[in-house]
Amino acid sequence: MSKNLIFSALALTFVSFPALAQNATPPAAGMAPSSNTGMKMADTATVKLKFVTVKPADVMSSKLVGTTVYNNKNETVGEVEDLVIENGKALTGVVVSVGGFLGLGESYVVLDPSTLAISNKNGNSAVHADTDKDTLKSAPKFEYSKKKS
Repeated sequence: MSKNLIFSALALTFVSFPALAQNATPPAAGMAPSSNTGMKMADTATVKLKFVTVKPADVMSSKLVGTTVYNNKNETVGEVEDLVIENGKALTGVVVSVGGFLGLGESYVVLDPSTLAISNKNGNSAVHADTDKDTLKSAPKFEYSKKKS
């Protein structure tokens, strides 16, 4: 009998309470909701398609992420972890991991891209910053809002 009572109480609990869902924010004017990425895509009626020519001196993000960051003394001070792109249009930050060993104890800082220099020697990219490890370790920390996948 007690099993039936517990089962009935659980059944009533699920029936009594409506499913709770997160309220979706309505898209801004000219914007249409996208899939589960958390990004909003521009309405196709408001954006005209443009093509871009990639020049040999251009740097691809796939080559930049994971690149070692060196200082002016050619010491390793971090590694490029991610790029910050504001509103899908402009690169506004470079997320750099600092400190730690084998991924443990590292922290992240976001550097202004205009303060970095990218070199490419023999197909190997490197990022250079006028800084040292202590400056980066004491810089304002950046934390991902959700775990990076």
